[in-house]
Amino acid sequence: MPRFIPLLSCLLICLLLVSERAAAAEPIDALEKAAAEWVKTRTETVRLETEWATQRELLESTVRALTERAQRIEDKRDNLKAKTATDRTELAAAQEKNQIATDRMQATALRLKEITDGLIALRPLLPPRLSEALQLPYRSLADATLAPAERMQITMAVLNRCVQFNRTVTCNREILTIEGEPGPKSLEVIYWGLSRGYALDRAAGKVWLGAPGPKGWRWEAHPEAGPQVIRLIAVVNDKAEPELAALPAQLVHVATATSSH
Repeated sequence: MPRFIPLLSCLLICLLLVSERAAAAEPIDALEKAAAEWVKTRTETVRLETEWATQRELLESTVRALTERAQRIEDKRDNLKAKTATDRTELAAAQEKNQIATDRMQATALRLKEITDGLIALRPLLPPRLSEALQLPYRSLADATLAPAERMQITMAVLNRCVQFNRTVTCNREILTIEGEPGPKSLEVIYWGLSRGYALDRAAGKVWLGAPGPKGWRWEAHPEAGPQVIRLIAVVNDKAEPELAALPAQLVHVATATSSH
């Protein structure tokens, strides 16, 4: 309000000067007009002063309220920062561990994929009976969408089955297709682990030696080994006393894409 006082004083002086001049040079109606203008100006001035005083009090109250609210929010923020400092540190550590675990999981999945590819490449070198028994697991391993956990489980199952087969001597009848023979045949087959097998056709007096070759498992005719294979089968089936038997065998180095695994 104080800054309006000089303005009012100036207006009053101007009006007085105008009034004096009008009294000397103008008629009485000019003086009345000047007085009316002064009253109008004064009324407007009072209205503005009153409105400003009201608005000023409201604005000052609003500013104080906003300042107090901002201070409370800042205090709450500082308290939350102090309380969550430990949590944020633990969260950062957990995120770092998760990233490490993710990287290791990706590396494991890649290595597992390499092992799976190796197993698939080795399948033609397995004894036919074992390869046929592993048909379903191998079909699952060939699925590119297989989850890492399931792939690991199936891979271990295949490896364990191969290890088990390699530690035993198995003897059963089996349908085999042998190169040079007319169609599939039901033969007595004995496998000596994963490295070799013997197939016997008693009626025809034929014997074949089976072993993994460069292009997969193969059967090679060895008719001279008939008596020994018959004796071996009898021993395995507990139909003869155990004794040493001289059987044909051959060592073949098989180079595969998975030889480094």
